[in-house]
Amino acid sequence: MHPPSPAAAAAVMDFSQNSLFGYMEDLQELTIIERPVRRSLKTPEEIERLTVDEDLSDIERAVYLLSAGQDIQGTSVIANLPFLMRQNPAETLRRVLPKVREALHVAGVEMQLTAAVSFLTILQDESVSVHTYAHSFLQVILLHLEHRDAGVSNAWLETLLSVIEVLPKDTLRHEILNPLVSKAQLSQTVQSRLVSCKILGKLTNKFDALAIKREILPLVKSLCQDVEYEVRSCMCRQLENIAQGIGTELTKSVVLPELIELSRDEGSSVRLAAFETLVNLLDIFDTGIFTPDQHLRFLEFYKKLCTLGLQQENGHNENQIPPQILEQEKKYISVRKNCAYNFPAMIVFVDPKNFHMELYSTFFCLCHDPEVPVRYTIAICFYEVSKLLNSGVYLIHKELITLLQDESLEVLDALIDHLPEILELMSTGGESSVQENKLSSLPDLVPALTAAEQRAAASLKWRTHEKLLQKYACLPQVISSDQIYYRFLQRMFTIMMTNNVLPVQKAASRTLCIFLRYNRKQEQRHEVIQKLIEQLGQGKSYWNRLRFLDTCEFIIEIFSKSFFCKYFFLPAIELTHDPVANVRMKLCYLLPKVKSTLKIPADKHLLQQLEMCVRKLLCQEKDKDVLAIVKRTVLELDRMEMSMDAFQKKFYEKDLLDQEKEREELLLLEMEQLEKEKQQNDGRPMSDKTFEKKRRDSKTPTSLPKNIPISVPGSSSATPSTSKEIKKSKLIRSQSFNNQAFHAKYGNLDKCTTSKSSTAAYTPSVSGLSKTSMISLTDDSFRMRNTNSAPSSFSSNTSLPSTSRGTGNSVDPKSSGSKDTQPRKATLKSRKSNP
Repeated sequence: MHPPSPAAAAAVMDFSQNSLFGYMEDLQELTIIERPVRRSLKTPEEIERLTVDEDLSDIERAVYLLSAGQDIQGTSVIANLPFLMRQNPAETLRRVLPKVREALHVAGVEMQLTAAVSFLTILQDESVSVHTYAHSFLQVILLHLEHRDAGVSNAWLETLLSVIEVLPKDTLRHEILNPLVSKAQLSQTVQSRLVSCKILGKLTNKFDALAIKREILPLVKSLCQDVEYEVRSCMCRQLENIAQGIGTELTKSVVLPELIELSRDEGSSVRLAAFETLVNLLDIFDTGIFTPDQHLRFLEFYKKLCTLGLQQENGHNENQIPPQILEQEKKYISVRKNCAYNFPAMIVFVDPKNFHMELYSTFFCLCHDPEVPVRYTIAICFYEVSKLLNSGVYLIHKELITLLQDESLEVLDALIDHLPEILELMSTGGESSVQENKLSSLPDLVPALTAAEQRAAASLKWRTHEKLLQKYACLPQVISSDQIYYRFLQRMFTIMMTNNVLPVQKAASRTLCIFLRYNRKQEQRHEVIQKLIEQLGQGKSYWNRLRFLDTCEFIIEIFSKSFFCKYFFLPAIELTHDPVANVRMKLCYLLPKVKSTLKIPADKHLLQQLEMCVRKLLCQEKDKDVLAIVKRTVLELDRMEMSMDAFQKKFYEKDLLDQEKEREELLLLEMEQLEKEKQQNDGRPMSDKTFEKKRRDSKTPTSLPKNIPISVPGSSSATPSTSKEIKKSKLIRSQSFNNQAFHAKYGNLDKCTTSKSSTAAYTPSVSGLSKTSMISLTDDSFRMRNTNSAPSSFSSNTSLPSTSRGTGNSVDPKSSGSKDTQPRKATLKSRKSNP
């Protein structure tokens, strides 16, 4: 690096000196700026004038400040006026209020606004009687109504309108209505006439119809014909209040003609006010006043509005269309959108019985409108339309398919908000007592639903995808179990294992659990359980194992305790040996819920298994974060009270709900057996009517609850069973569950109880398994379906895996761990948890 030349050094010196002088000048400027601040400080004389004797009472201090104080002090006194009225109303009215009146004559905006608020607060506090308030405060309010500042005038007007609500008729007539006659004349200011309009609208609620007709309506007509459009518009908006005060007949003869005339006014704001007022008055008018001819004209006009601008579609490029034409088309779109919004009201207008003849073609046009905002709006209204049509809901089946297949996800998002309710109405034909599912006449529904999900999955709008998956939880109510199994179950698996958005994966997991809950074929249920355990719980990717724990949480929520303990308890706690800390951590959070599924003494062996896994975590866990969570979980587990086999008062509701779930699960097994017997007898499947009869006999509901995405199915109104029934239920469960054959891997569990290679840590729990015989572990497992009927996604030669996971790969990060569907080998041998 070369040293700087003398010229460069001089330049540096000059620059430094200039910078120094610049800083000095800045400091001088700061000093100059600071001087006015010092000068603005109060002098001792000013401070003396602002100082008030502390020995003065509140009333005396208020009088002194209003007489000799500064404006800010007077404003403070007026703001404190409601407190003085509550503390000493008589002295405040006698000594303070006169000073307030004097101060307001020359007060600024801030003090005026403060006074308006304080006067209103005093009225609301009811510190004095209405008569006293009117005598003391009313004239002050009226005096400042026409203040030159619009904000102040409006503040006093709001106070007056509140005062009018409580004043007696005589006071209103003499103090407000009579002076209003002169205030509403053309000779008065526009501000005065605007105030008169609002006061007249408020007064109509205080007088009878005869008094309104004689004293108020003449002023109303005069103001409706005022020369200023602001006054006409303001009076027009008060006609709604006036119409409610005078009744229907006078409204038709007096108010309606004025509204019609104002609707033709030259001022656009007046026409808008007239139109909005007419709409608001529709409730007052009986729609039956329309003659048949008027009814037809109104309907035809609405139909024309629904297609306004569509006849001009010519397919030209927007760049070639003049700007004024584009602006006009935007208005047309807005008109059609508003027509779609009001379509449910038009169904009421024509009567739902006449929908097909009068409005179906219009509804078809709105559902196929070329503009997204119109289709979006009609999708929002689709549920209301379905409810109104009731038994005629089948008329709009095709439009439902059209909107489900809409190219815009905004339209789909609007439709699926009420998709469960819409499908329920369509499945029952709008009749709650109908048991037969009517969606069988709609073969395009399932393809439309699957296509809608695929479009949502392919987009970047994951919230729409998540919502759609949540709404699909209603499908067991409306389509068959086989359709769900072949068309939706595998898709849920695919989403859980391949989608990268966690809320979407969880939504798919919960919906899959509900599908499993209401699946009517035991063989299919076993295959789904097997895939959950092998591909998620024993999957190579730790991300899949995390999703398995999410699924376990949903299983605990949706299924009975016995179901979880039978199929998912051991695979879940086996994850305490997972090599990935995040999996062990998530399991620790889940362990209290896992323990809550146990019933003592029947599940004592599972409790021992759980305690053994927790002890191993405490002793062997090396990750400090996981260990901290384990310690907190242990404390929570120790505080938990165990549920017993017999009913306990503290767990009564939970036990009753769990019994209902278990009863429904047993019913599904019985229904499947009946269906097989029916097929053997006559070769025909059991009808839904037979299923419903069996369900009614057992008093067990099969339909999902209304809030299925967020609640657990079950009946809260059922009565507890007797001990005899409980024993019978257990016997049935033992017969139906224990007779099910498991895969050979489960059979290995029996062998493990006598195997010398098993560690001492696992011997008690495994022995407990064999002693209690809660799970029948035989090799001639579940009978596999015919390979011709098995989908490619579910292998027909697969079987339920072991409840234990093997060592597999010791290192399993998500980035390197593929989402391969090959399960890891299972074993009950203990091993070290390598990171």
